[in-house]
Amino acid sequence: MVTSRQRVSFRQDESGIALSEALITFPLVLLVFAALVEFGFAMSQWNQTVKALQYGARLATVSDPLTSNFDDIFPTDADDPLDNGTATPNDATVSSTCGPNLANCSAALSRIVTGSDGVCGPVTAGRRGMCDLNWSINEKHRITPDKLVVTYQRSGLGYWGRPNGPVLTMRLEVRGITFDLPILGGLLGLDGIPIPAHPVTITTEDLKTCSTC
Repeated sequence: MVTSRQRVSFRQDESGIALSEALITFPLVLLVFAALVEFGFAMSQWNQTVKALQYGARLATVSDPLTSNFDDIFPTDADDPLDNGTATPNDATVSSTCGPNLANCSAALSRIVTGSDGVCGPVTAGRRGMCDLNWSINEKHRITPDKLVVTYQRSGLGYWGRPNGPVLTMRLEVRGITFDLPILGGLLGLDGIPIPAHPVTITTEDLKTCSTC
């Protein structure tokens, strides 16, 4: 038996509507999924940066001073030899700072960043550096010496004439490092979001680099 099919106008034709809805929503679903993945990736980078700064600050407290004018600002002996053995003043305005463009920074800063092997990446021997914990193919997302700010300040600890040098507080923070967002960065231009400075402050110990490390 032959049945007749009623002619339907274009405005009432609903064939293919599911495919059209899928084509509209699928890119949005992919974008949301990519945002979730890259959010987790960004949090991983954030965590790596914090851990690298904590490690670098700990390493710096037992390494050669990172500022070139350190000895002038923080002499070991008092002006009057009779004052040797007395407590050093608690004056945080007495400070020495370097960065972010390597101004006033010593060569020891590069060793803190790159480690004993002098490169960023897998460590084959010796002590690892900060960039080994925060390694990235793209240098703008990696900790480098010119992106660190180091500040030494009087802490009120220690005493004049201390054989191992003054006891200070040292603050280490990062500047100018951005999150690596390969998907959203390319699609939405979000590859310029800076990672917060995350200053880490710690008390110095013996400011002398281990010659065998």
